[in-house]
Amino acid sequence: MKKPKETLKKLRKRIDSIDSSIVELLSSRACVSQDIGNIKRAKEMDIYSPDRESDVYDKVLARNEGPLSDDSMKAVYREIMSGTLALEGPLKVAYLGPKATFTHQASLEKFGSSVEYVSSSTITDVFREVDSARATYGVVPIENSIEGAVNHTLDMFVDFNLKICSEIYLEISHNLMARCGLKKIKIIYSKAEVFGQCRNWLEKNLPLVELVEVSSTTRAAEIASSKKNAAAIASFLASEVYGLRISAKGIEDSAHNVTRFLVISRKLYPQPTRKDKTSIVFSVKDRVGALHDMLVPFKKNNVNLTKIESRPSKERAWDYYFFADLEGHITSEKLRRAVSALEKGCTYLKILGSYPAGK
Repeated sequence: MKKPKETLKKLRKRIDSIDSSIVELLSSRACVSQDIGNIKRAKEMDIYSPDRESDVYDKVLARNEGPLSDDSMKAVYREIMSGTLALEGPLKVAYLGPKATFTHQASLEKFGSSVEYVSSSTITDVFREVDSARATYGVVPIENSIEGAVNHTLDMFVDFNLKICSEIYLEISHNLMARCGLKKIKIIYSKAEVFGQCRNWLEKNLPLVELVEVSSTTRAAEIASSKKNAAAIASFLASEVYGLRISAKGIEDSAHNVTRFLVISRKLYPQPTRKDKTSIVFSVKDRVGALHDMLVPFKKNNVNLTKIESRPSKERAWDYYFFADLEGHITSEKLRRAVSALEKGCTYLKILGSYPAGK
């Protein structure tokens, strides 16, 4: 091993000097952010700018030459921007709770720890919080790579006039946690879906243990924290909140378990970035070939559809709404042409938002 040229004492003095410079620069950045906040409030602009957020991350990571990884650098800047967002103006984020759920974790991934969070019992409640202006933004799950679409969220976009301003992709990792050792576990609490996603591991390692379904992984952790010989399958964040020890990490059967979350707002329409996504919902008259005809404008205008889902309209039997994600921003000429052509054959069409594509 190569010996350091400087002593530990000298290296620590250098760290102290660098820290002093970092604090000074962060304070300067915060002062500029306060000035930006004043301008935004005077012009009645939204405090959070997803397009600007995307631009900052891109520039920071392009300059990162190590040894910190891009993930570590992004995590540092997430908290820097979280703190400065809080300085620019009050920011309240509603999420599908309770605390320490995966939706809460996704919210923290997006907005950091400096903003105010509001736990909501249902997806409908998240939409209500934002629609009534009790919350500035809301975070809701929209689809999982294993389970598919979250239908409740899709339905709410028809019922509420809210916009999508950003998206978050979160890798879902299930962890077994308890106060006791692995061999002493007699009962495990979690959601039904989670047990299904961890079936192989449980059958192999704890085949005789009783599995009890509860309303959320957070509730599972809460119960396990107060019961003898009990465990929960939940997020790492839940283990920290309820003081549980991780008995086994990443016990999900599939290594590619990712959930996509949406950030919703009342009016935000981010500016174009280098990579955007547009979401729409529409319905068509029930006739032979109707859906095929609706998709033709996208092919003609070279617009890629990355997702399409259907939901019953709940107004008449066999009437459906179609939810689609398109590559590009609604301000682009080809996408505008495609949506305009689509609208001519629709009984209903709503643009849900154009926003930076998640990574």
